[in-house]
Amino acid sequence: MKRDNKNNKKLTIKRGNRDFLLKKKAIALFINEIYVFLHFKTWSMKRITSGVIIAISTILSSCSNEFNNVYKTYDNSFKYEYAKECFVNGKYTRASTLLQELVTMQKGTDNAQESLYMLAMAEYLSKDYEGAAATFKKYFSSYPKGIYAEMAEFYVGQSLYMSTPEPRLDQSQTVAAIAAFQEYLDLFPEAKYKSLAQERMFELQDKLVLKEYYSARLYYDMGQYFGNCTYGGNNYEACIITAQNALKDYPYTSMREDFALLIMKSKFELAEQSVEEKKLERFQDAEDECYGFLNEFPDSKEKNLAEKYIGKCKEYTKTKE
Repeated sequence: MKRDNKNNKKLTIKRGNRDFLLKKKAIALFINEIYVFLHFKTWSMKRITSGVIIAISTILSSCSNEFNNVYKTYDNSFKYEYAKECFVNGKYTRASTLLQELVTMQKGTDNAQESLYMLAMAEYLSKDYEGAAATFKKYFSSYPKGIYAEMAEFYVGQSLYMSTPEPRLDQSQTVAAIAAFQEYLDLFPEAKYKSLAQERMFELQDKLVLKEYYSARLYYDMGQYFGNCTYGGNNYEACIITAQNALKDYPYTSMREDFALLIMKSKFELAEQSVEEKKLERFQDAEDECYGFLNEFPDSKEKNLAEKYIGKCKEYTKTKE
């Protein structure tokens, strides 16, 4: 595969007497920008003859046999060109299967960088995101000044981004993806995909915030369950601590009001369910929290709830004056 430095638009792949044109754009694909439209004509089952079924079976068998023959051949040059053909035609699983064996053999050759990067892209496009992240890392560590170095570094983060779980689950992969994008921006301050990397980082950070919110809300919803609130208020206190820590870690989050609301509600519930010797202090704390909430969010939909809590807190504190 050769790079056209003049127009920087396409790569030419030669195999025998055939030229395979691979637009550079195909290498720099993003999964959210890939739309594959499959158009199937509706055939009535009555019109499908046995001859059509046999023809389809023959074609599939032929394709399978061809790949198996290539996979078993000792002609690595032919195998490499076939792997590139598979990549160009969107057969990424087949391409990665062949390239996994070939990348070691290509070391030290003119195809070394190309083969390793193509393997990483084939894994990415076949949705093997963890494998792709590892291969992109391998490429960058092997060729930090390589022709695909910037793209490889970006796709480390992109691959991890695609493999992050939903917010309720463990977010180790999300943290790793943020770190990878940050490393990309540090290494390439004027990177081509700088804005996209920053956008991904904000999105991943929101996922971490949501994880903390779910945890805090779970503590609040459990209330007295799995913890005796009368003697310590474990769950409400856990909710308060989790929400407060989230606000410290992510002070500019769009969910700031949601966390503040949980803190306010938890402090009031904690005060109401406390033992007598702790009630006065906790009702005073809850009242202060309500005022703080109203000051920060004067137009909140929960304004009436905060005012209701203030009234109840005052009812108790006045009896202790």
